[in-house]
Amino acid sequence: MTRAIAALALLLSYAILTIWIGQRWAWSLAQSAVFAFIAVWAVGRLRHPSPVRGSLWLAPLAAAPVWGLLQLAAHRTVYRWGTWEAVLNWATWLALFFLALQLFERSSLRHWFLRFAMYFGFGLAVLSTLQMFTSGGKIFWLFPSGYTDYVLGPFVNRNQYAAFLELILPIALWQALRDRRLAFANCAMAAAMLASVVASASRAGSVLVCVEAAAVLLLAWGRGLAPARTLARGAAAFVAIAILFTAIAGWQTLRRRLWEPDPFAGRREFLVSSLAMLHDRPAMGFGLGNWARAYPQYALLDDGTYVNQAHNDWLQWAVEGGAPFLLILLSLAVMAAPSALRSVWGIGLLSVWVHCLVEYPLQQRPAIGAWFFVLLGVLAAAFNSHPGNPE
Repeated sequence: MTRAIAALALLLSYAILTIWIGQRWAWSLAQSAVFAFIAVWAVGRLRHPSPVRGSLWLAPLAAAPVWGLLQLAAHRTVYRWGTWEAVLNWATWLALFFLALQLFERSSLRHWFLRFAMYFGFGLAVLSTLQMFTSGGKIFWLFPSGYTDYVLGPFVNRNQYAAFLELILPIALWQALRDRRLAFANCAMAAAMLASVVASASRAGSVLVCVEAAAVLLLAWGRGLAPARTLARGAAAFVAIAILFTAIAGWQTLRRRLWEPDPFAGRREFLVSSLAMLHDRPAMGFGLGNWARAYPQYALLDDGTYVNQAHNDWLQWAVEGGAPFLLILLSLAVMAAPSALRSVWGIGLLSVWVHCLVEYPLQQRPAIGAWFFVLLGVLAAAFNSHPGNPE
């Protein structure tokens, strides 16, 4: 481990633990630290020249903030400040991806960071589950959240909480396959994360973490990471622990939500409105970060609440940036998907992209995006080191 990687881990931890703070300053501090990090890295390279590592994945990631700047230059945004904020977020994510690409060339450093992510995710899952049942809606038992239930650690949105753990759970299962000595402990950590998502009653999240677990085991079997009998024993242990933890944490609320007569109520109207918005501005959209400001004139219902997201990140990106912006992001997903599958632990990245079809894990809370793009950078670094078989 290096001091730079330890500092990055602390920065990412701060970003998640302050994700509940609605004021701009909390995330702005994280962004300032990221750009300061880039400046320090650049000065270090000037003093001690060494190769700068690249990746084809940088192209669509760099194109995202550039597209927002083009919208601003062409005056094709309905609210300039909203687009500036979105450009800054995409620039921050690009910087984090680039930093990860530079820092994680060595496999030992990648493995350290992935272990850190696993322990952080497990600790957050345990804390969040306990807090959900005992805090009365207070974050860390101290800070009023404005809600009385289903406040999970620093998360006030169950689906965003689930999306974060979707990133981490496959890492824990992958670690269990890599390290036979700690296989049971790592399986237990993964099971605790799964049970915590089920207890949160996130429907999409609960389905996705279950699919993730099955996908990790199938991919491990297909790649021959462990003998079939070892995998079968590990799968049996994981399922047994997950059932036990889920029974303790509770799944009754999830069952009720799954049996709701119309689970897409509201979302259906947002979808239709968003398609109408895309139809009107397919080339450059309404400006990055501006779906909520353009939506009212297309709204099909008014229940008295402020609608701030389309509940579909992919469609919202298309509405805000037009079809070209959607293609930019789809190209990144297409390029990264094969490496994510070969790595096994990268399944979590694909899971979040799928979750983006029905929720907004990357739109409202950029701290989740920070973790997402750092892990994507770790995957890219592994792919650079082992093109045919990223670990």
